[in-house]
Amino acid sequence: MSPFVSLSISLLVILASICRAAISDKEAVENLEIASVVIVDGDSSILSANGTFKLGFFNNNEQPRWFLGISYASIPTPTYVWVANRENPVKILTSTAGVVIGADGKLAVRDSDGEIVWKTENEEPAAAAKLLEDGNLVLVDTHDSVVWQSFDFPADTWLPGMNLSGEQSLTPWRSSDDPSPGLYSLRLKQSDYSELELVCNGTIAYWSSGNWTGNAFSGVPEMMIQYLYRFHFTNPSSPAASFGYMETATESGIPPLTRFKLESTGQFHQYTWSSQTESWNVFWRAPDNLCKVYGLCGNFGFCTTQLLNPCKCLAGYKPVDDSGWASGDFSRGCQLENESACESNNGFEEIGAVSFDRAIEFPTGSRTSCEKACRSNCSCFGYYLNEKTGKCKALLGSMINLHNLTSDSISEDILYVKVPKGGLTKNKQKKISMAALIGIICGLLSILSLLTFVPLFLYVKKRRMLMMTMKNNEPMINLKVFSYDELNSATGGFSEKLGHGGFGAVFKGELPGSDIEIAVKRLERIGGGEREFRAEVCTVGNIQHVNLVRLIGFCSEKSHRLLVYDYMPNGSLSDYLKRDGRILNWDARFKIATGTAKGLAYLHEGCRDCIIHCDIKPENILLDNDFVPKVSDFGLAKLLGRDFSRVLATMRGTWGYVAPEWISGVAITSKADVYSYGMTLLELLGGRRNVEGPPQSVVGDGDGAGEKWFFPPWAAEKIIEGEMDLVVDFRLGGKYDKEEVRRLGLVAIWCIQDEEATRPSMRDVLKMLEGVVEVGIPPPPKLLQALVSGESFKGVIIDSDGGATPGSPLPSENSPINGRNTF
Repeated sequence: MSPFVSLSISLLVILASICRAAISDKEAVENLEIASVVIVDGDSSILSANGTFKLGFFNNNEQPRWFLGISYASIPTPTYVWVANRENPVKILTSTAGVVIGADGKLAVRDSDGEIVWKTENEEPAAAAKLLEDGNLVLVDTHDSVVWQSFDFPADTWLPGMNLSGEQSLTPWRSSDDPSPGLYSLRLKQSDYSELELVCNGTIAYWSSGNWTGNAFSGVPEMMIQYLYRFHFTNPSSPAASFGYMETATESGIPPLTRFKLESTGQFHQYTWSSQTESWNVFWRAPDNLCKVYGLCGNFGFCTTQLLNPCKCLAGYKPVDDSGWASGDFSRGCQLENESACESNNGFEEIGAVSFDRAIEFPTGSRTSCEKACRSNCSCFGYYLNEKTGKCKALLGSMINLHNLTSDSISEDILYVKVPKGGLTKNKQKKISMAALIGIICGLLSILSLLTFVPLFLYVKKRRMLMMTMKNNEPMINLKVFSYDELNSATGGFSEKLGHGGFGAVFKGELPGSDIEIAVKRLERIGGGEREFRAEVCTVGNIQHVNLVRLIGFCSEKSHRLLVYDYMPNGSLSDYLKRDGRILNWDARFKIATGTAKGLAYLHEGCRDCIIHCDIKPENILLDNDFVPKVSDFGLAKLLGRDFSRVLATMRGTWGYVAPEWISGVAITSKADVYSYGMTLLELLGGRRNVEGPPQSVVGDGDGAGEKWFFPPWAAEKIIEGEMDLVVDFRLGGKYDKEEVRRLGLVAIWCIQDEEATRPSMRDVLKMLEGVVEVGIPPPPKLLQALVSGESFKGVIIDSDGGATPGSPLPSENSPINGRNTF
């Protein structure tokens, strides 16, 4: 048989297979060889060899818009990793539309009218198309050489084996249902191609991975977890620089499904598929705080960090694009609801202590002069008032990146925005007819008749507030319900600020008619943690323990959410971990360690339901007059019934204290608190934060003290080797109990083991600290080894530019390991 006849028969067989797939059963075809024209309708698809990925058309909403995309075929959740015609959807998908290889040998997508809406730009003509098992769509010539591949033209997803060169970038979807390119991009830094960066509008960088150190990017410590992933980066000084990664084999020999994705919100996520929960778990994200994404909510949009609805408009403003706002595209921001805010008789609405960019500040002196100047200028949208000094600045133009201050920021500046007088909607004069007048009179009579029931109504309302319950309907009979006026008076108008937490500011006060000092936490009004407020009330309101902070009462009046606690005169443990802060003697430190363990052991085993705190760190350990520790801030706490061993919890703890299993997205146990406690013990032992300059025993009198350094790997090595004196705070001058130091150090390393089953319970921790149970030598945690890129427990120095010394990478200040950043 001649070669020509053989080739003709092969093509006829291929075309017959195509017709069967498209016309009869519309079944998927593996590695489909495309001759000239292939019709792929909305019900058929092309599978990769093992069925991991598929190529086909999809319609992401009710509008007539069809896109050619690659998605996972092996999981039930529709997840698209690549889209061809992102900017030009197919309007009608009929028999004349589909995927075409034209006479020029290029793959194209055409509409029902025959118009080409997208095509490849390969120089060599393609003879066939194949969807590979790694999700890469390739075009090959007659010699089976690749002439084009989708991996060279990424969309919003980075798959294992995919490289990013200096000319490529990831671009997110415009919104959750719109695949068109969004505002953000992930790319190699254009100046030297040595680091990754997230950019808004192609110009404004708002996150960087840090420099490549030879093994990883310095600001992404997760890359150094060698037993999970292996990364590589080549030719960092060349425009052809590329970065890729691939998983190591698992025990089953099949690596888990994993992907990086640049979300429409501008956050970069790493996902791993969980076959147990049949969902994607977030392993890592950047930036850690959604509100750090530049321009997420547009002008006059307020970022709230809530995942489903991260943006709100300020008082008196409305979305510019209602449909975009509803679909998750907030970039166009907000505008005034009406022009009456420019009238001379408008008022001002308090927003709170916030941060923002791009506004023009115009100092005007006092608050009175500030309001007067702002009323007379239509370009003025509000003013900033310093509560202590009374000085004011009018704000002109526009503002962007508006959000609440973070927990490590304290400001006395309060934002007020201009709104129409009398509220957010202008009152309109209406003529009142005789019928309406009669209706008003009848209504007044009805109101008078109801006045008799007002006292009863108020009593029932107050009782209802007192009977806020947990799931088991246990009433909180020990809590006092305060009015806002009572707490405003008790705190002197919220004049003495003690600090600023993740959900609001804390003020010092005194209960009326007594000498009892209190601390009042005022949740921020915009975006302000209603769920966390209820969690704190329902958790702390039902438990009492000497090592847990006592919740005296609360206020839930209109938009006001306030929590009232016992005042702790010695502040939080974090105040004693500063280089220039006060010094705790060893007895106080050991008391704090054991007391905190008692409080956590009570939460885990002493309550009717196991309570997982979920955010143990020095900031949440308060100290009373006698330095007795009180565990506080239960806003993220989770209840775990005794019939259950695990609970799913959104990853919202504080990076640097979060257990590895929680980061990977699995359901957590009380051992997550044990890990956080262990990290806190290391800081207590060393009298320092886990990320700051190296201890004196490392640098001596050199200049290294000003550099950033990760303490736990080095401390773990010294503790295991028995060199406790190098780890313990040098400011103690050797005045400490060596046996207690040994026990505390070993317990800390046991607590931060990678496997939760290896960590002790808090009850066992307490026994080991008190000497009731002997403490053995723990194995070195693998995670810490990975974080120093294979050099076992070597300390890591970060230079003044944020880069790590070669071979010793460690996180920059924006890294998840930095315990000061709240997720």
